[in-house]
Amino acid sequence: MNLKSMKKKANLATLYIISVAIISSILIPVYFIFSISFLSTREAYQYPLPIFPELRSEIKLENGDRGVLLSIYDKRNDEYETLLDTTDFKKMSTYMRVNLSLNYTPEELEEKSKLLLTQSQVVFKARKDVLHNYKTFFQVTRDAVPALIRSIQIALITILISLSIGGTAGYTLARYRFRGKHTLKFSILFVRMFPGVAIAMPMVIILANMGLYDQPLGLSLVYAIGSIALTTWITTSIFLGIPVELEEAAQVFGATKLRTFINITLPLALPGLAASSMYAFLGAWNETISALILTQFKPTFAVVVYQALYGSTGQVNLTAAGGIAMAIPTLIFTFIIRKYINQMWGDVSV
Repeated sequence: MNLKSMKKKANLATLYIISVAIISSILIPVYFIFSISFLSTREAYQYPLPIFPELRSEIKLENGDRGVLLSIYDKRNDEYETLLDTTDFKKMSTYMRVNLSLNYTPEELEEKSKLLLTQSQVVFKARKDVLHNYKTFFQVTRDAVPALIRSIQIALITILISLSIGGTAGYTLARYRFRGKHTLKFSILFVRMFPGVAIAMPMVIILANMGLYDQPLGLSLVYAIGSIALTTWITTSIFLGIPVELEEAAQVFGATKLRTFINITLPLALPGLAASSMYAFLGAWNETISALILTQFKPTFAVVVYQALYGSTGQVNLTAAGGIAMAIPTLIFTFIIRKYINQMWGDVSV
């Protein structure tokens, strides 16, 4: 093996190591937040944190000093951990549901405890409710379901505004020549140089005067400010890549400019419009700072998750469940438009 071949393999190995490190740094945090969202409250506050959530728990009931002693088997220490000693089966049922994600009614626990009359202890396997954190998050978090619906509305309105104005501007910059065209194209990006909070503060007064403060439409207008600029740049490049001869040929055969745009140009520009809509959706869906400033009684879902993290319901497993729930619409939206995104990268088989 010569020196050149060894150097080539060493470079390839280095590239693989760097790639694996980058992918791991992205996937490991995602996995942990996904895993935490399925942990019970007891598991979520253990150290070190469990890598995999348990699907079953081994519960032991025995006679205690105050009543029935509730214990759970700890695999790490290979022993039972005492949790509760009480005669109140309703309290025991609530404790198991909140801290262990186990759904047992007081009547079922009382029925099992009757076996202690004839035996010293009762041991049974209990299946954990893996969706307990998700159910609890939407039950205890203020305005979670309406906020989720509201965020979807805001994101869709933002996409509509961005594509309508940005797409039209992109087509104009691609097809027409006028003085100051290049200056206008670069000046559109100026708005993205300002942080969202800098724009949100004066927008409070503007939206209040328009009657749109704390309204989905008002928030969509603010989000669309930055999305329009990016949409304009993306669609300008897409329209420049579509031969103008196709439009001229359609007009020669009697098609109007509007019909030519709808039937010829627009279908060819769909990959660029899909990419623009994805950026607009992600920007509107994940924005938190502007939403905190511009909403009061009608928060977005991102604000609800943020408040759950720092508020009174700030259990790490519930917050993780909210974070995963927040990511699901993004994954669904990306899955829907994946065909056009792939086409933008040259894949026309999907």
